[in-house]
Amino acid sequence: MKLISWNVNGIRACVQKGFLDFFREADADIFCIQETKMQEGQLELELPGYYQYWNYAVRKGYSGTAIFTKREPLNVRYGIGIEEHDQEGRVITLEYDDLYFVTVYTPNSQNELARLDYRMRWETDFLVYLKKLEEKKPVVFCGDLNVAAEEIDLKNPKTNRKNAGFTDEERDKFRTLKASGFIDTFRYFYPDQEGVYSWWSYRFSARKKNAGWRIDYFVVSEALKGRLKDAKIHTEILGSDHCPVELDMQE
Repeated sequence: MKLISWNVNGIRACVQKGFLDFFREADADIFCIQETKMQEGQLELELPGYYQYWNYAVRKGYSGTAIFTKREPLNVRYGIGIEEHDQEGRVITLEYDDLYFVTVYTPNSQNELARLDYRMRWETDFLVYLKKLEEKKPVVFCGDLNVAAEEIDLKNPKTNRKNAGFTDEERDKFRTLKASGFIDTFRYFYPDQEGVYSWWSYRFSARKKNAGWRIDYFVVSEALKGRLKDAKIHTEILGSDHCPVELDMQE
C-alpha cells in the first residue's frame, strides 16, 4: 500500500506546475494534500479511479485539505468535532476495516508566535482525538505538522530555536505524541539521516542551498509497526515550497 502526502500550497497553482504528472506517476493508493487554498467549485480535478474528499476552510483562499483514495472508506469525518478547530478545513478522517487514515494541516504558530497559544490547544485536542480513534482501530496520520521535531530535522537549528515550527513548546508536543504510542515513520527507517527536508522557504534561494526543514510526516500507531515497509521524501518533486512524502505499508 502506497501512501503519499503533499502540502501543495495552493492546489490551483500546483496544477499549473505539474501536480497531475506526479499524481499519475505516483499511482498511490491514498494521496493527500494540504493547504488547498480553495473553495468548492473553484477546481474540478479529473482523477479516474479515485474517490475524492475535500475539507474547505470557511475563510476563502486559506488552509484546506483533501484525500484522493482508490479504497472507498466505510465512513468519512471532517474536522475533530470541536468548533474552535473546525473552521479551517484542517482534518479529514477515513475509516477502513483495519485502520483509521487521517490527513492534517497543523496550524502554524506564525510570526512572533502570535498563534502559539492556539497551537498548543490544537495539539492537545488533536492528540485526544487520535487516541479516541485508537480505542477502536490503529491510526495512520499524515500531513504538514508545522514542526521540525529534532535539530537533525532542519538546516539551521541554532538560529531558529525560538521561531515558529521549532519552539520548545511545539517540539515538546511532538515528543508527547510519540510517547503516547505513535511512530515518526521516516525516523523509524532513517534515524540518523541528515540533510533531507520537506519544506524550503521561497526566500534566500533556500531550496537551491537545501536550507530546509522536515515538517511533513507520516505517523502511525505502534500497533502498525509490523506493516511498515519504507518511508520516502521526494525532494526532487517541485511545484510547491513543500515536497511530497511517502509511506509504504503491507496491505
